[in-house]
Parts: sequence; structure tokens; C-alpha cells
Amino acid sequence: MASAGPDRPQHHTLVALVEDKPGVLTRIASMFRRRGFNIASLAVGKSEQPGLSRMTFVVEGDEHTVIQVTKQLDKLIDVIKVTDISNEEMVARELALIKVNANASNRGEVIQIVQLFRANIVDVGAQSVVIEITGEEDKINAMHDLLKPFGIIEMLRTGLVAMVRGQSNGRNSDSVGLEAHGHPANGLNSIPEASQKKANQD
Repeated sequence: MASAGPDRPQHHTLVALVEDKPGVLTRIASMFRRRGFNIASLAVGKSEQPGLSRMTFVVEGDEHTVIQVTKQLDKLIDVIKVTDISNEEMVARELALIKVNANASNRGEVIQIVQLFRANIVDVGAQSVVIEITGEEDKINAMHDLLKPFGIIEMLRTGLVAMVRGQSNGRNSDSVGLEAHGHPANGLNSIPEASQKKANQD
């Protein structure tokens, strides 16, 4: 969902189905840079369809900004479909690895925090541990804040991945909103045709 707090801008979640080939991510990143759009996070990986990848963008800005981002992405030849799922019921997760100071004197406290958040310790060193945590942004931020006094050595976050929740009609993230425009409910039968139309327009 679109989210905002008193001290941070509004966030919108977009999902894009794109061609899985070299240079696609570079072209998309260049478009964002040229247009001055601010990406809070970006995650990309292979989809269930051979030859296609799915990207999840978290974009900062108002409704007008999101409309512009969607239009600009949709113009790119490698982008098959862009969907704003911010106002949909969705499942959203992020993974983080956090390396924190943990010696003999404070390791027990660190382990308690890990257990509280149902996270995992995936590496143990003499003076540090590496923690793996998966969840929503607020959960990861809360754990980060509790670990900060111990001394965070390094942190890596994947960025958000998201999809709409299961529906009785079998909708997926790519088909949200398509019904209103007269497209098939699953939104997938028209993908090769849509790709070909873009190629002919290029």
C-alpha cells in the first residue's frame, strides 16, 4: 500500500514484468535518472515465465509522480507490463543481513533480540555475528534500532519484493486493473502480442 509518515515522503509500490535480457536494468535506471524520479528500493529476479523477469519498485512521491513513472516505464520496449499495487491487498517482504558486534559480554543480549524478531544467526565470529531477517520494512527498521547500540558493522538490504494476495479469481500482480480496460482477467495471454506491438512501434 502507499505509505507515508510525518517525517518521510509517500511510498508507492510498482511491479513490472520485463524482458530477461542484458541491458534492461541499465535502461530502466537511466530513465529514472533522466526524469529525476526517486527510487526508495528496487528488486529484480526471474519470474514464473521463461524469458521474463519481475521488478518491484518502491517510488517516493505523490500520485502525479507515480502516474508519470508508470507512463515512462510503459514506453520502454523491454517492459511488458507495469502495475501500481500500492492500494491492493498485498504481501511485501524484504531480506536484510546485519553484521553486529557481539563479544562474550553482550552476545546473550544480541541473541535475545534475534529470537524476539524470529530472525536467524547465519554466521558467528569471535567478535561479531551476522543476522538474517525477513519481513516488512518496519520490522527490519525496528530490529536495526535495537541492535544499533551494540555497534552495527555492516548491513545489506535486498529491497522490497511484493505481490497481490491470493484472489478467488486467480488475479496476479500483473493483472491488477486490467479488467477495467477490457483485457483478459489473467493479463498474461496478451503479453507476446503487447511485446510485438511495442517492437513495431519502435
